[in-house]
Amino acid sequence: MRKIWMMMAAAAVLAWPASAQAADTLKKLSGKLEKGLKGEPARKVAVLSFPYTDGSATAGSKIVQERLTTFLAEAGTVQVIERQLLEKILDEKKLAQTGILDPKTSAELGRVLGVNALVTGTLNDLGGGRTEINARAIETDSGRILSAGQAVIPTSWSRPAATQLADDSKAPRGKNLAQLAILIDTSNSMDGLISQAKSQLWRIVNEIASAKKGGEAPNLQVAVYQYGNNGLSPTSQFVQQLVPFTADLDRVSKALFSLSTNGGEEYAGAAIGDAVRELSWTAEPGAYKAIFIAGNEPFAQGSTPFREAIASAVRKGVVVNTVYCGPRDSGVREDWLAGAQAGGGEFLVIDQDQRVAAISAPQDAEIGRLSMKLNDTFIPLGARGRMAKREAEEQDKLAGGMGGGVAAERAAFKAKAQYARGASAWDAVSQVVSGAAAPAAVAAAPKESLPDEMRDMDEQERVRYVENKAKDRREIQEKISRLETERAAYLKKAEKDTGSTLGGAVVDAVRKQAAKKGYHFKS
Repeated sequence: MRKIWMMMAAAAVLAWPASAQAADTLKKLSGKLEKGLKGEPARKVAVLSFPYTDGSATAGSKIVQERLTTFLAEAGTVQVIERQLLEKILDEKKLAQTGILDPKTSAELGRVLGVNALVTGTLNDLGGGRTEINARAIETDSGRILSAGQAVIPTSWSRPAATQLADDSKAPRGKNLAQLAILIDTSNSMDGLISQAKSQLWRIVNEIASAKKGGEAPNLQVAVYQYGNNGLSPTSQFVQQLVPFTADLDRVSKALFSLSTNGGEEYAGAAIGDAVRELSWTAEPGAYKAIFIAGNEPFAQGSTPFREAIASAVRKGVVVNTVYCGPRDSGVREDWLAGAQAGGGEFLVIDQDQRVAAISAPQDAEIGRLSMKLNDTFIPLGARGRMAKREAEEQDKLAGGMGGGVAAERAAFKAKAQYARGASAWDAVSQVVSGAAAPAAVAAAPKESLPDEMRDMDEQERVRYVENKAKDRREIQEKISRLETERAAYLKKAEKDTGSTLGGAVVDAVRKQAAKKGYHFKS
């Protein structure tokens, strides 16, 4: 299968030169990246594959990687690792290529590959036969962005049907859909805002997941954008989509932990316009659809008028909420109130420098222990599943590093049906407990897609194995749910008001707006 895939990718690369425009565009993009790589005669660079923002890969991922490798090598200012050698090393070390790298991962790749810079990025289909490329050159020792660029090229490849089904951002359907797009200013001075987003994500999604409409919890999808960062392309008005609409909240958490601040021009209108245009907003009449844009600079900056961008959101039934990080009167003066009024949303004022106290509860230790047991019930399917399971465990560690309370909130969400919906793209047990597949269907999966412990089992043994894991999952979920209820009662007495933080502001707004759509929240 691997040989067939490589032959298909190679054929696509050979066929692609017919698009001279695309080749010229990528050559210009490599020139932008090269500017940040100059200055050190011994600079050694590896160009990684370019996955889609959902983590999937197509022939296009290899095409872009191959072209940028060739153009950078032709320039002669840096040493570039040959692509096939790069893949051989990564395969031997069992390291995955990803479009979003944190400093720890970039340092590890730099050490293994013997390079001091990486070129990486993501693809994003825009429709109309066009694909957006977001590329960055990253220093491996520090994770610092040396240069960046964005380009749009004609799409000369197709996404496999399996990938399209796994990408839950493409066809949002289902009852009680709730879609939230979070737009975060990552210019200088916004470190506190990013910290609050990391620590309060699980509080926000738990609140939404606990709501009921017609007796059922919402199907939640979240998208994340960053804007106002000098590491982004000026041609994109310093706006970047990090995650399209997804039910996989681990991907959202990973994106938030990848954020860092770096100067920039904060064009709120451009960020809202991109979110409205690029995301797959549902047409379901009863859906709750909202944008939350957070920042602290004048709202009217940039060439995209914010009123026009917001008007396009309103036409799609999307509520636009503005979150100003600073004094209320400054937010009013700088048009953040006007933005909320135009979008039919809330004008929220927060203190982005306020430390969010991680209040411990007596239930946290037991919830943490059960969370570890919950991890043992996952059955990852294929290479994507193994990678997703590792990333989920990494998000456990990151949440734990934010404090016991954050870890407990994440564990509580993992015990909800909403988490299983997101994980069903890669986990067999989530497919079973969410009703997406029967144990027999999982047992009949190709042997090579199953984890090692299942490969030598016969089909009946596999069915029993999956059924037992699903039974264990349900029992652990029930225990965590009971503890979560006890924990909430304890914190209601002990917790300080967090309305002036990002999480508190978003929760308050969601409660008010979703109630108009028929959702009922716990008191």
